[in-house]
Amino acid sequence: MSATPPLLHLADISLTYGSQPLLNGANLSVKPGARLCLVGRNGSGKSTLLKIAAGLIEPDDGEVFVQPGIVVRYLAQSPSFSEKASIGEVVLADIFDNEDRQKGHQIMADLHLDPDKSVFGLSGGEMRRVALAQAMACQPDILLLDEPTNHLDLPAIEWLESCLRAHPAALVLVSHDRRFLANMAEKTIWLDRGETHDAAVSFDRFEDWRDAFLEREATAQQKLDRKIAREDDWLRHGVSGRRRRNVRRVKELFELRQQRQNYQGPTGAVALNGPDADSSSKLVAKFDRVSKAIAGRDLVKDLSFILARGNRLGIVGPNGTGKTTLIKLLLGDLPPDSGTIRLGKKLDTLVLDQSRSGIKPDWTIRDALTDGAGDLVAIGEETMHVIGYMQAFLFHPSQMRTPATILSGGEQARLLLARGLRRPSNFLIMDEPTNDLDLETLDLLQEMIASYEGTVVLVSHDRDFLDRTVTHVLAAEGDGGWVLYAGGYSDMTRQRRDQAETIAPQKSTKAIVSDDASHRTKRPPRMSYKQSYRLERLPAELEDLRAKITACESQMADTNLYNTDPQAFAKVADMLAMLRDRLSAAEDEWLTLELLREELS
Repeated sequence: MSATPPLLHLADISLTYGSQPLLNGANLSVKPGARLCLVGRNGSGKSTLLKIAAGLIEPDDGEVFVQPGIVVRYLAQSPSFSEKASIGEVVLADIFDNEDRQKGHQIMADLHLDPDKSVFGLSGGEMRRVALAQAMACQPDILLLDEPTNHLDLPAIEWLESCLRAHPAALVLVSHDRRFLANMAEKTIWLDRGETHDAAVSFDRFEDWRDAFLEREATAQQKLDRKIAREDDWLRHGVSGRRRRNVRRVKELFELRQQRQNYQGPTGAVALNGPDADSSSKLVAKFDRVSKAIAGRDLVKDLSFILARGNRLGIVGPNGTGKTTLIKLLLGDLPPDSGTIRLGKKLDTLVLDQSRSGIKPDWTIRDALTDGAGDLVAIGEETMHVIGYMQAFLFHPSQMRTPATILSGGEQARLLLARGLRRPSNFLIMDEPTNDLDLETLDLLQEMIASYEGTVVLVSHDRDFLDRTVTHVLAAEGDGGWVLYAGGYSDMTRQRRDQAETIAPQKSTKAIVSDDASHRTKRPPRMSYKQSYRLERLPAELEDLRAKITACESQMADTNLYNTDPQAFAKVADMLAMLRDRLSAAEDEWLTLELLREELS
């Protein structure tokens, strides 16, 4: 029985940009019904290989074969459309079959797209949904999807997964979303140092396969080094008397040396470490019955929660539910309509947003890291040469003068991280930090968040990333409602499911009254009188302590005090230290009691 011929076949593809080869003998074979994922470091050529497969780029060398009559559709990482077109015109362009047009309208409805709306001014998430509808509407035989989940909210990602499972087209996926790849890909192709490697395993087993591959490669290089050392020793001590008959052996030694010289090892690990800032207060933020409406629509309604130092809070919800509004409230950039927001003391806030703002169009990588001021990067109060800082974030020294605008999406994301982490902070807010990052950089970003000394708030639609990083999830529940869950994204979905299973039978069952004391309704737990009294008194006590600390600091700022009365100066210094200790203890007590009150309510 003959093997099924591929619909699309790329063989020995080579492509060079500038002096650096991007692809060197890459291969890709797509058979009917295939579910492939293409993975590799940022800048390794994944998007370029997809564009070659789609016929958008001609390779320098190699063969591209597509079976006659096969329809291939490509979803670009950053889609763009004519600003004068409507969504319907974009999605249904060149589709004349009535059944396909009906399918296109159904896809637009599933993705909540208005066919009559102009594509001008659409958000990144809306542009991505339009591009997905355009790619899927014509019922292609092969779908090439480059970062399809970027800018999509969780409901859209889950819809995309279910739609692709039912779609008969063969798939080639490039994505940073581990959960998406684990759910969708049956086979993994690894693009590394210009070459493709067929892992022949699903994505959830790929990383173990890759680590074993790199270990075998390192072992092979160690054996080569030992062989070269032995041959070098023979050349120095044993060749002189047998020069003629050992000419071949000398030639082989030179070939071994050339092989070692040409070897390009795997790219090193990125070092996502920033300068440390002073610790913030125990309380970072407290929302007390906060509400906010915009254009008559409730985005935050009666929200109360406490963010304590060291928390890692994930904010999730469909696009348009108020995640950005919540961040602006948290930053103090937007006042609430009602309720109060209390922010902690000594907050050094660092915001990394998804807009990648702050990089000028004419800047190179060096300019972006030094703000156009020479070759030194200011990291907190220290400086570092730009090349060393670049290498810490996996940029090659030869890229120093590379325009930032021509970097791949993942490289631009890494550059933004490098810019942001130059300054000290103790309160880190990240809006969609995983967009375009490769898997290795994601791993290091997760480690950086885990070891971060301060407090982290991140907005993300990456389910696996949330599971690996956050301690709490604040989830939009609709109509301005938000609910705080303990744990990561999977914990949240499990708690929601358990609550639904618990509430359902309660709604259909009448209360049963029994004379048996063991069946009587127990009183819900509540705070003791002493705890309630302390919680009521503590705010005034904290304000009194802060006022006394301010007075002591004013006394010590008087330069004449130490010269005229050293004993009084020492007494004030001791008093100041004691007041600060009392303030720290009182803040801890207040925070503990407030958290208890929130839990019991």
